[in-house]
Amino acid sequence: MKNEPRTYVVTGAASGIGAATADLLAAGGDRVIRCDLRDADVLADLGTREGRERLAEGVAAASGGTVHGLVAVAGVGGLSPAPVRVNFFGTLATLDAVRPLLARSDRPRAAVVSSLGAIVAADENLTEACLSLDEEAAAETAAELVTAGRGQAVYTSSKLALNRWLRRAAVGPGWAGAGIPLNAVAPGVVDTATARRFVIDDPAAREVIEALMPQPLGFPGPVEAVASLLAWTVSPGNAFMTGQILYTDGGAEALLRP
Repeated sequence: MKNEPRTYVVTGAASGIGAATADLLAAGGDRVIRCDLRDADVLADLGTREGRERLAEGVAAASGGTVHGLVAVAGVGGLSPAPVRVNFFGTLATLDAVRPLLARSDRPRAAVVSSLGAIVAADENLTEACLSLDEEAAAETAAELVTAGRGQAVYTSSKLALNRWLRRAAVGPGWAGAGIPLNAVAPGVVDTATARRFVIDDPAAREVIEALMPQPLGFPGPVEAVASLLAWTVSPGNAFMTGQILYTDGGAEALLRP
């Protein structure tokens, strides 16, 4: 006898890892509320206060008040403060908005998407600025890095801050204390349209990234491998893991931090 369908929320669901994860969950017979800037059930820009409010309202209305699993994939790159606003503060706002809906489920789960890049080229000052939870101060620090020609560190720092926040929060009263496992999946370079545009199909960029983040199991990796891990992480089968950063990177993290 098949279990009752579960309701999942996936942000960044219009493309890449988010789309693959949403499709996989839906193929299993579960209901998926897709959130993104376009082509989604809930349209919201997580880099803005108004967008975060729209996400909270839209998910609450679409879910009927109960969510069984959240997969927060939405993220951006680029040489600007945008990764700080979306990847860190937007993800935290998403978790905060959906957590009360998760708490109404009998087996709630949540996962966020980090990045292998967090261990490669992050800036400690920006990471700590994010963790101060002062968004405007963190955005200002990010802008200073861009002006100094170190804008590439904004994305990686936003992900490192997310990792550190998650490790602290996941075992606290709001998550583990409420019976909600919270974990992160950190991909290496996988075969998405964005990765192709900026790295995979650019020979010079590809050479640099392959040297910086070598992936013994292949470069680029398959999107489906990341999606399947995310889907398991928010499934009922994950009953006793929380606060973990799961590297899905073809072995890169093991090489870089043996």
